[in-house]
Amino acid sequence: MTVLFTVLVVLAALCLSAGVGYPVTVWVLRRAERVDRAERVDGEAEVPADDGPPAAAGAAHPGACRAPMMRPEEVLRGGTWIGILERLAITGAILAGYPAAIAVVVAVKGLGRFPELNTATGVSERFIIGTLASGLWAAAVGLGALWGLDALG
Repeated sequence: MTVLFTVLVVLAALCLSAGVGYPVTVWVLRRAERVDRAERVDGEAEVPADDGPPAAAGAAHPGACRAPMMRPEEVLRGGTWIGILERLAITGAILAGYPAAIAVVVAVKGLGRFPELNTATGVSERFIIGTLASGLWAAAVGLGALWGLDALG
């Protein structure tokens, strides 16, 4: 097998991993969000509890003084770029024959996101689901490229 062919397969795998991994991860996150929303509606946990009438006439709703709820996508900013780099690193690690680097990638990502995951509510599940979907896609592409290189050459 020529070096040029190997380089083309590696570049194609990296592009496939980074480019197609985004819509795959978004699809998985949306499916999980729909399931989560359905569970909340069935369990009636989505309806906020009312603590009774306001203390004084004209007072704001009891929940009005709380900090506004941010969507998980707003809390975990930069996730698209982090995901692209994560998929490139995972696919590259598999293609380089160093799969142990995947543990380093996941550890760095988790440590980098720890402050946001520790303080915000509802984002840890999104983080875990997104990381697993992204990582599994990248690993599948890397293994597929290795299989293709071995089969053809």
